[in-house]
Amino acid sequence: MKKRIMCDVQRIRQAIIEAIPLTTSNHGETPDRQHLYLPPAHVKALRLDCNLVIGARGVGKSFWTAALGSREVRASLGTSVHELERTDVRIGFGVTPDIAAFPDGASLSQLMQSGSEPYAIWRAVLARWLTGVVGEDIPKAAWCDSVSWVQENPEPLARLMERANQHFLDDHRLGLIVFDALDRTSSDWRTMDGIVRDLLRVVLWLKSYPCLHAKVFLREDQSARTITDFPDASKLLATKAELTWAPHDLHGLMWQMLCNAPNEHGACMREVYREVVGALPDEHGSGWRLAEDVKRDGVKQRGLFEALSGLWMGRDRRRGVPYVWSVSHLADGRGRTSPRSFLAAIRAAAEDSLEQYPDHEYALHYESIKRGVQTASEIRVAEMAEDYPWVTPLMHPLRGLTVPCDFDAVQSRWGELSPGGLRSASDLRLPPQHLERGWPGVRDDLERLGIFETMKDGRVNLPDLYRVGFGLGRRGGVKPIT
Repeated sequence: MKKRIMCDVQRIRQAIIEAIPLTTSNHGETPDRQHLYLPPAHVKALRLDCNLVIGARGVGKSFWTAALGSREVRASLGTSVHELERTDVRIGFGVTPDIAAFPDGASLSQLMQSGSEPYAIWRAVLARWLTGVVGEDIPKAAWCDSVSWVQENPEPLARLMERANQHFLDDHRLGLIVFDALDRTSSDWRTMDGIVRDLLRVVLWLKSYPCLHAKVFLREDQSARTITDFPDASKLLATKAELTWAPHDLHGLMWQMLCNAPNEHGACMREVYREVVGALPDEHGSGWRLAEDVKRDGVKQRGLFEALSGLWMGRDRRRGVPYVWSVSHLADGRGRTSPRSFLAAIRAAAEDSLEQYPDHEYALHYESIKRGVQTASEIRVAEMAEDYPWVTPLMHPLRGLTVPCDFDAVQSRWGELSPGGLRSASDLRLPPQHLERGWPGVRDDLERLGIFETMKDGRVNLPDLYRVGFGLGRRGGVKPIT
């Protein structure tokens, strides 16, 4: 028998809409501490001895960069990563411009065109940071001045590093510099490889100073390139962490946000939580935190989602379980679902249910959950166009194609309908990495991005996350966006 939830269904729908922002993209803004959720897989990534953090789009690279850059958020994270409570942080490159702290992409390009090596530029970024720490100064009128000082003053630079390390040691504190959004440093793969490789060399150099640390967030395609082909790079690779989200982490994040919804909306969702779990979430400062057993896949977490969606993705069990379906149908070709896609789908499902199914007994109608996948797919496709401009012109000719299908069908459409074919793809920013191998190389690149997946019989398939937004069909699947 369905457990009666005292909070009105329409109020629950409105609360979901109010709790989940229209966009969960982080553009360098300080995260809301009430929405702070630390999956176990991310704890290693935030520790100071982790120098290299790898993640796909939407998994939290820029979020954690901004979180580390905030003293208040670091204090909250300190309960899980204790060393952050005594760490001072500097952003060494990121999505938010800060020309005094680091050169932007255009300035970086100009410095390199003038003959400056990226290794010297990144050491100048460190020098500007650490002179501020110890109360000294170097030329800062322009970045070329700082870079020249670093190149011409190796001994003063070494003494600066020693004094800065001793400063943190005397104060019983630690220093951390964070680098993110490095795909914005260049539009050419080889140039960017050199920039990232030299940055990692600087990070390795910094490891000689026990109180000074660096953390570099990289996209997966960046980390897969030859950026660690220098001596002792294995010392960095040994610290590598990947930002991944298990299904129960996604549900836990969602309920963290729902329970901290503003005003009466949060009270409504906490009442739903109490009726399912048997107690209110833990009050923590100005926010609410989930009980530990609710963060894990189990009866309570599943029961919470069933309170919103019911038991089935249709009239009976043959259509699937919403708790599982809502995550699995948002996975990419490598089986990974990002929090951004999941939250967008849930919010869209609540909006659709509010409009299309006002009398449905649950807050999320199963058809609305399917349409939520459409919305999330549309958002994901737009994000892919930003990060990988070459993907959209190559996917457009495939609209209307039904998958799974033989690769010959895909290649035929590319050859017939894509103006300029491979040549047009090579003209875009950061083109396919394996373009020189022709269409099979492009296929491999799309698989690495999780857009394509190869089935056991060799046919090409697309997960719903991309298939729907790019307008491809599949028998019995979520309808594509037309």
